[in-house]
Amino acid sequence: MKKICPHCEKETSIRHIKENERFEVRGESIEVPVEYYQCDECGETFENTRDHDPLVTVYKEYRRRYDMLQPDDIKQWRKRYGLTQKELSQILGWGGATLSRYENGALQVDAHEKLLRLAMEPHNLRKLIEESPQVLCDEKRDRLLKEIDAEEDEANSFEMLFEEKFGRYAPDEFSGYNRLQLSKLFNAILFFCKGGALKTKLNKLLFYVDFRHFKEYTVSITGVRYVHLEHGPVPENYEFFTAELLRGNDLKVEEIIFGDFSGYNLIACVEPDLSVFGDSELRLLAEIKEYFRSFGSNQIRDFSHKERAYLETSNQEIISYLYARDLQI
Repeated sequence: MKKICPHCEKETSIRHIKENERFEVRGESIEVPVEYYQCDECGETFENTRDHDPLVTVYKEYRRRYDMLQPDDIKQWRKRYGLTQKELSQILGWGGATLSRYENGALQVDAHEKLLRLAMEPHNLRKLIEESPQVLCDEKRDRLLKEIDAEEDEANSFEMLFEEKFGRYAPDEFSGYNRLQLSKLFNAILFFCKGGALKTKLNKLLFYVDFRHFKEYTVSITGVRYVHLEHGPVPENYEFFTAELLRGNDLKVEEIIFGDFSGYNLIACVEPDLSVFGDSELRLLAEIKEYFRSFGSNQIRDFSHKERAYLETSNQEIISYLYARDLQI
């Protein structure tokens, strides 16, 4: 390949080199693949950051290790509420360029990470909006506050009922280091049930998308705990979640007869709200659905029985997400 070398300024042959390099980020050593060019004429090396910026990969890995929000998480959340970068920056009390830098890959400081996490809770976002009445026009502010109220009412009623019945659990290795994300769980169910999914297959799809995401990013998507049952790993108290969607007419159930046996097909009646997911989550939802598209319930059940997560746990035992490192897919 021939290029103009920025050092000797000659058009000459250059070599494209790929190797691993260590970077220090806030006291953490992170090794990532890097790419650069070497000029055959003068021997100097140079990077083409338009093609590959290693810091993007380094910061992504750092965020993954410390369970920090990724740029896509921030962007998806902002767009979900129809806020511009300028509006959200002012609501958060930040300078004009700060949010833009974070959405484009800059590594957020700890104080801003904590503020973003807090602001993502609907009741906290409501308070921030109310404390900054000058940021939004009256119409947009009123619409947004109504959306937040409806979201809070729906989530709180179900969360309170769930916690009253089953108790609350903290993020740990059994929840994929995530708190229970009901909105993501419900919309993942709707995504997998678009066109219909038998109950056994649905439960395995949820298991695989959560554990695969943990395998890649050390955090689950839904925060659901999975338990070892006879037909494979399933979400703990899974019937409670599907019952809520059936009650709200978001799902419907149809009985299917297979010779002397019958099963229940769960069919989504509404479109899933994909805006609640980040890019990595959307990618894996699609990949898992496609990977198991041709699998019947028995086939995916038998496939899941070969997982270490299932082989090394007992009936009714909650499965650690740490088994995700040995996932078959």
